Amino acid sequence: MTHLVISMESGKKLTFEVNDTKEIICYSATMITTDGIWNDENPLHYSLPLFTLQMILVVIVTHLFVFILKPIRQPRVISEMLGGLLLGPSILGKNKAFSEAIFPQRSTMLIETMSNVGILYFMFLVGVGMDSSAIRHIGRKAVAIALVGMVLPFGLGALFAVFFIKLSHEDANLSPAYILFLSTVVSVAAFPVLARILAEFKFINSELQKVALSSALVNDLVSWVLLAVSVNMVESRKPSLSTSLLIFLSSAAFIAFNVFVVRPLILWAIRKTPEGESFSDFFISMILAGVMLSGMITDVVGTHAIFGAFVFGLTIPNGPLGLTLVERLEDFISLLLLPLFFATTGLKTDLGQLKGFYTWSILILLVVLCCVGKVIGTMAAAVYYQMSLRDGAILGLLMNSKGVIEIVVLNIGKEQKVLTEESFASMMIIAMLMTGVIVPAIAIINKPSRGIIPYKRRTIFQMSHSDVEFRVLVCIHTPRNVPTMINLLDASNPTKKSPICIYVLHLTELTGHATAVLVVHNNHPSNSDQTCSNNRTQAQADHINNAFENYVQNAPNISVQPLTIISPYSTMHEDICNVAQNKRVAFIIIPFHKQQTVDGEMEATNMSFRNVNRNVLSKAPCSVGILVDRGFNVSNRLGPERKCHHVAVLFFGGPDDREALSYGWRMSEHEEINLTVMRFVDGEEVMHHQSGDLDEPRVLTVQTDKEKNQKQLDEKLLNWFRTSHVNDESVVYVEKMVNNGEQTVAAIRSMDDIHDLFIIGRGQGMSSPLTAGLTDWSECPELGAIGDLLASDFSATASVLLVQQYAGLGMEGDHGFEPHNTVLTNEEYVNQNAPHSTPPSGHHFYNNA
Repeated sequence: MTHLVISMESGKKLTFEVNDTKEIICYSATMITTDGIWNDENPLHYSLPLFTLQMILVVIVTHLFVFILKPIRQPRVISEMLGGLLLGPSILGKNKAFSEAIFPQRSTMLIETMSNVGILYFMFLVGVGMDSSAIRHIGRKAVAIALVGMVLPFGLGALFAVFFIKLSHEDANLSPAYILFLSTVVSVAAFPVLARILAEFKFINSELQKVALSSALVNDLVSWVLLAVSVNMVESRKPSLSTSLLIFLSSAAFIAFNVFVVRPLILWAIRKTPEGESFSDFFISMILAGVMLSGMITDVVGTHAIFGAFVFGLTIPNGPLGLTLVERLEDFISLLLLPLFFATTGLKTDLGQLKGFYTWSILILLVVLCCVGKVIGTMAAAVYYQMSLRDGAILGLLMNSKGVIEIVVLNIGKEQKVLTEESFASMMIIAMLMTGVIVPAIAIINKPSRGIIPYKRRTIFQMSHSDVEFRVLVCIHTPRNVPTMINLLDASNPTKKSPICIYVLHLTELTGHATAVLVVHNNHPSNSDQTCSNNRTQAQADHINNAFENYVQNAPNISVQPLTIISPYSTMHEDICNVAQNKRVAFIIIPFHKQQTVDGEMEATNMSFRNVNRNVLSKAPCSVGILVDRGFNVSNRLGPERKCHHVAVLFFGGPDDREALSYGWRMSEHEEINLTVMRFVDGEEVMHHQSGDLDEPRVLTVQTDKEKNQKQLDEKLLNWFRTSHVNDESVVYVEKMVNNGEQTVAAIRSMDDIHDLFIIGRGQGMSSPLTAGLTDWSECPELGAIGDLLASDFSATASVLLVQQYAGLGMEGDHGFEPHNTVLTNEEYVNQNAPHSTPPSGHHFYNNA
């Protein structure tokens, strides 16, 4: 005996007892919004307040799990699944009062409809995020790795499905569909989840990333085929050949229409939009309506609606339009509607159906065997294509990722009664466990110390005194940084024996992308199909790349590789350091976070730039320079008809100052550079050494072995520098005797009017009476005492290059990097190569007491 519940327009309910096996619920279509609690009405009896409360709960619970699982770096899909399970009958839904009040059966239609709308647009965004041209360029390696990696899990899934069928005595007519569902879930991989994990581990632009994404793309294509077959199989029960053929032909016609009609129309509309301007609201609204229309068409012809949305997303060309759509939709879809889909899935999942140790043991055994089978199959194919065992294992683990498509397959099986309550819950657990083990397992295999590529020359000093290519990573925030960077690099004296290889990294904030992206531009960036942001940012990227391309065409012994990194500011330094490590550069140059205004003041452009700079200084795998631009771009390029640049190196001592001197040394060999090296000497120390009166009272000082070693290195390098330039009239060496910070400031002020560029060491960990008191009012302490003075508080007109020397273990100073036996320390290099004799006197070398 059940009840027939009829809801009247006034909100009142009439209940009748009827002889039926199901509860029949009827409610008025006008019961959407309430008249208010003051009219003695329960808001949860109306659809809009109830749906709003459900959305709030879903968002809160999802973000709660995101916060809890953040330390173990689990993909967001795990948090969304757990949120659904928490709200469903597995945990909170066990409470009848909670389930009837918050998730009553009458609300199922609305919440599932909205969640499916969210899935439509999410799959559309997945299609937009894919490079459709990549499908045409998938190599044999990716196809082989994807398919071989699927064979073992698919076979194991089929065997376990047969076992489950016999164990539970399910309908034999549904056995083929059941086998297909389980095999599909355990064998395919989710492209969006895999891409997020790759970005999490900073595999950007690596060979592993390229193979993984291509293989996942193959997996995705196979999963779409399996999804179509599954839908056809369960909806037709006994599908005829003619029906299957019609569904296939209709789907193929839909794809062809999108490729040959829809995509050209979209490209035409893009060409009609002026460069740098945003797309019209009408155009965007037509795209959004097209998503719904595509979903409706594929649903009508017999495939799932998400197939249409995905294909329509693939027709959107990579570029400003795709990124505009992502920026407008992603937050709303991914943070609001997508968790709603997983919540509705959780409402259907009852883990209470999985009873007994035996059931859980079988599930865990299936997960372990499928994961191991996927890894073994993938590793075998990877090793065949000459990949390392480590990369093969990581690739195999990545191929275990599960996402939306797998959950959609399970929901279809649940709706079509192919899967029982127990089977549905089992497969949900399988999907969660297979995805959940990926990140911890990769973290164990991919330890940071193993990922570091050892290379010898990580400092300017080591590169400048070898006839090898000088590799520099130049970071650019805006086109305004370009002219000074080009002049600085041109002044760095590229020669045939020591050419300069420049990696230009355009830094762009991540706004709307699912993951960080590294774009490698070709030789003609303006024609590249790889676009990195909206129209405005794309125009900036093209301007930057074209400027460097034009520079290379007119400059010998220079090569340029333009790159663009799209990343959040909080982790942008990791991407910069990874590029520097992978490209084996010796020097990273990043712009200062302040720029000079018209009235000469230094004004902060974006405080996030400062945080990026500070993080790079602390994490860089090579030497770092921060460039304060005050007009070193007075000439487009140095040349015979241009005036000479006057560069000054301020030397106080220590590894950073030695690195600054090494860069100035390299610049001094350029015929259009006049270099002044001003060494600051402690006057009291000099007087003390010159004094022979032993009875004179003196302050007792203790000098450590490390300080003595640093001073010996300073003397050797300076003697070597002076000996090398004894007959060079374009180089001036000055020793300035000062006693305190005030005299130091006065000495620097006397140089400002005649120099275009100051090069100064950061002086990290160095203390000197010559800079005493200069840090009391420091605005940017990360620059050091003199660096902060020149960059912020000093009324200077010259640009400043602040230099920090790379110092890993085994080099001067320990900044926390791993030791490596092949690294030749600067101390060893100086001792082996520097002459020990004092240079002869010359008119351009003089002491100023």
